Amino acid sequence: MTYPAPFDVWFPDAAFDGSYGFTLDTLRAVAPIAPEDGFEALWRGWRERARSVDAAPTVLSTSTVEGRAVSLIELSGVDGVRLRAWSVAPLDGTSPRVGVVHGHGYGGRDAVDLRRVPADAAAIFPVARGLGDLNADIGAPEDREAHVLTGLASPDDYVIGLCARDLWLAADALVALTGEVPLYYVGESFGGGLGALAAPWDDRFFGATLVVPTFGQYDERLAVPCLGSGEFQRQWVLRHPEAREQLRPFDASTAALSFRIPVRVEAALWDQNVPPQGQFAVANAVPDALLELHVLPAGHAEYPGLESITSDAVAGGLAHLDRALAAAVRR
Repeated sequence: MTYPAPFDVWFPDAAFDGSYGFTLDTLRAVAPIAPEDGFEALWRGWRERARSVDAAPTVLSTSTVEGRAVSLIELSGVDGVRLRAWSVAPLDGTSPRVGVVHGHGYGGRDAVDLRRVPADAAAIFPVARGLGDLNADIGAPEDREAHVLTGLASPDDYVIGLCARDLWLAADALVALTGEVPLYYVGESFGGGLGALAAPWDDRFFGATLVVPTFGQYDERLAVPCLGSGEFQRQWVLRHPEAREQLRPFDASTAALSFRIPVRVEAALWDQNVPPQGQFAVANAVPDALLELHVLPAGHAEYPGLESITSDAVAGGLAHLDRALAAAVRR
């Protein structure tokens, strides 16, 4: 099988076309899923209920990483389950300029990655319920297939919704530990999709960067195979067609229509794990005046020039944070 250039050279042994036949022009035309009646009320209701939960963060240990104070902490999720995370603060004890809530991919997280956290920022690196290294099988099963399907029959209990809502408690924990700071969200893949679901309803966030975000445009996602968690959802819906309706409240492209803050989306033209049409649907949902789109050649893959491309993307994300913060201050 012949793939479009340069993917034919980069991924000659790929089992299928990670561009799914899309070009940048056709990806920019992928429409987000319009919200059904009650979508916004559902998420705003969850946000309001989360305000009554005390994150109650406790510091378990602290060490120094790359000139920052990094603490292992414990905090509550939206249903009271106790989850572990890492918090980060400037080592010299100065008051942080900004706070970053930093999501992660579906593989979980075994350490902090400070590349997208300014030196004068505080941050929290939550680890999603059920996922390693810190929260394996806590609040949800670690097995990826079981995880992405857990609780799907009940909107209140679906694990993707719970993981997104847990981000509000992570923000609460960061504020409790560092004091009131303006908040910025960063998330990649799984964390990008969760951020699209959660951040529009929390007015503490002044901006966000979503890197190759998942959970976008389920009509497109469920129509094609992939190597990521979406394949488990696709196979489940094939066997249980009613599950398509159960996924509607958790479409990241639908939620992204409600963004009212500057959002940078780093979306890939080739991605076998998170189909690009879903990523771009999230970007296309963000109001044009608020969107900064950064196009990556590929996602979830090694390819020539990746280190330089990643470095440029990280620098662009940090610059976006600064611009979004300046705009928020002016308001």
